Amino acid sequence: MSRVAYVNGTYQAHGNAVVHIEDRGFQFADGVYEVWSVFDGKLADYEGHMQRLGRSLTELRIDIPMTAQALGVVLRETIRRNRVRNGIVYIQITRGTAPRDHAFPKGVAPSVIVTSKPIDLSKGEALAAKGAAAVSHPDTRWGRCDIKTVGLLPNALAKQAAREKGAYEAILYDEMGMVTEGSSTNAWIVDENGKLRTRDTQANILRGITRAAIMKLVAEEGIELDERAFSLEEAKRAKELFVTAASSFVMPLVSLDGEKIGDGKPGPIATLLRQVYLAQARREAI
Repeated sequence: MSRVAYVNGTYQAHGNAVVHIEDRGFQFADGVYEVWSVFDGKLADYEGHMQRLGRSLTELRIDIPMTAQALGVVLRETIRRNRVRNGIVYIQITRGTAPRDHAFPKGVAPSVIVTSKPIDLSKGEALAAKGAAAVSHPDTRWGRCDIKTVGLLPNALAKQAAREKGAYEAILYDEMGMVTEGSSTNAWIVDENGKLRTRDTQANILRGITRAAIMKLVAEEGIELDERAFSLEEAKRAKELFVTAASSFVMPLVSLDGEKIGDGKPGPIATLLRQVYLAQARREAI
């Protein structure tokens, strides 16, 4: 099946879809993105991702290109045209195309690109059942990681470092040795005292939509949560370590830098949260 992309008002064959060479997303990484999980052709955590997209655009002073309702139509039509039942849909919005100049251009329409692809959920389930490996990596990203920009080179370098070591994810840490997040995920531990912890969003981390959904489920399950930073060493001593994201949901990590986490198997809290999150996401997808 040939894939289809939406580019600036038209649906095009994926292999022929292009933007101008002076699009500011290409020249300056001057743009933002969002990714929705798709279950049974429906969008998970729809409002949360839409709200964060609006916030990211506002923070970068990029004009919102269309109403949320119109954007929802484009997302769903892209999913439909690609016949995606379970997978993801990705949107990238840049400041648009203009002669190369660092300062913001005036009177330029934003570029909007939407793609969608299927994902074999059984592979993720198999990995989550046995647990994944992680490595640590210095956090060299810019100072506004709360904005979901397309400037992902440090993230890509960290993810590549993990892949080259046979690991699923890179756990980033700052100059104080405190964990910030993963290269494309939010990080959590169940510490030595059995308390669930994740870094608060006042720090320079992304306000994960899956993270927010998990926090609500944590409260519903009566699990005590401490939004407090933890060190790399605390992560290695933790009973459980896991990451959350729209594409990986809740992924247990059973080793970090080759050191076993807990008993080296997915822990009960991560396992429970993955189960209840997936059930809720499927039920509430729209």
